[in-house]
Amino acid sequence: MSDEEQPHAIFEQDGHIARITLNRPARGNALTSSMGDLIAGFWEEIRTNPTIRCTIITGAGDKHFCTGADVDNVAAAGKVSGGYDTIRNEVRYTSRQNEVWKPTICAVNGMVAGGGLHFVVDSDIVVAADHATFLDTHVNVGMVGAIENIGLAQRLPLGTALRMTIQGRNFRLPAQRAFELGLVDELCSRAELDAVATSIANDVCNNSPNAVALSMRSVWSSREMPYSQAVDFGYSLLRMHWMHPDFKEGPIAFAERREPNWFVAGESD
Repeated sequence: MSDEEQPHAIFEQDGHIARITLNRPARGNALTSSMGDLIAGFWEEIRTNPTIRCTIITGAGDKHFCTGADVDNVAAAGKVSGGYDTIRNEVRYTSRQNEVWKPTICAVNGMVAGGGLHFVVDSDIVVAADHATFLDTHVNVGMVGAIENIGLAQRLPLGTALRMTIQGRNFRLPAQRAFELGLVDELCSRAELDAVATSIANDVCNNSPNAVALSMRSVWSSREMPYSQAVDFGYSLLRMHWMHPDFKEGPIAFAERREPNWFVAGESD
């Protein structure tokens, strides 16, 4: 079966961990117009499935994580798909874009370019193989670097984000430098990447799913609010959790020196 006959993205679940794999290795795991709906469907399953507590997203192969939009497809079509609706309805690659408040770990297995940066900047934890590189190529092909680049400016020094944005493909951020600047949270070899990402995911899955979700919302929301407003919002989320069974279960399990039995509505195990 050829690369184009394979599903362009793969969804798997192992226990509490979901895994999304971008699966066009012969095309740099580049994004096609059909992949947006496919990946949005994966996020809906993750959002509504109470057994899923964490997601790992990665790319097939060792060379590329995702090289952004398939420019050959764009050239053939003469345009990109969509563009006439709100961003909330048209750009749905990531957990944040789909309003999924379950942790996402981005396991960067190789080069990230252009639209592939969506997944990096919107993930909660970024683990990268030490040979990975990060670059933005929008302006090289006559496109505007905006959505992903705004995310870069949140996670990198402004000068570095702007250099990636306007210098284009000739400025490549190596994984080591990305780690030093905070775009990458954990650096490892390619051979260790899956194990490291899975270990972090298992740690996340051992925590109260409700507490994790509300904690994530408080931190992500703080980036869009003045400090005092963010603290007020965070306190409202904290108080909301007081009524949740996990708020009682956690201290009791700690006192009894046992693993907690977290409550998840609809979960069978």
